[in-house]
Amino acid sequence: MNIRRIVTCHNANGKSAVQSDGLPPRGKAFTYTPGMAQYLLWATEPNSKVPAGPDPTPSVTSFHPDPGATRFVILTIPPDSVMRDPTIDAASAGKEYREETPGIVDRFEPDGMHTTDTVDYGIVLEGELWLELDDGHTLHLRQHDCVVQNGTRHGWRNKSNTPATIAFVLVGAGRRT
Repeated sequence: MNIRRIVTCHNANGKSAVQSDGLPPRGKAFTYTPGMAQYLLWATEPNSKVPAGPDPTPSVTSFHPDPGATRFVILTIPPDSVMRDPTIDAASAGKEYREETPGIVDRFEPDGMHTTDTVDYGIVLEGELWLELDDGHTLHLRQHDCVVQNGTRHGWRNKSNTPATIAFVLVGAGRRT
């Protein structure tokens, strides 16, 4: 998938201008999981100011934002049949996940369920996904369906035969105790 990322800024005269137009510097199709891809398009840290300055994405050390920070991510998820394929090199795939998704992969359980201290805005761009909640409820999402994920334990499933792509804006939040 070719993702074009356009970032605007203010020029020396204070007028709006294009800062960059091209591929995002962070993102790729995964090598060890066919059909999986992830792209970090932008990130802000708590109390960020406009104009944002230089591109923050190359220096992001965690895809899980701290409270008040954000991450803009596009994720392509292959069918569950690919994820369960016994010929996948699980050790290499796991290493690749840790390298490409620092801070998020650490929150995943073996069955793919996970919990993040974030409010996530998700929009299915292409394909179909199933959102599984820990009470056993499963929701079928199709292209253009939107979800607001409020820090609950959940998992994404792709029960179809084709990859599905979803865009997320993750907003770091504190957890209620």
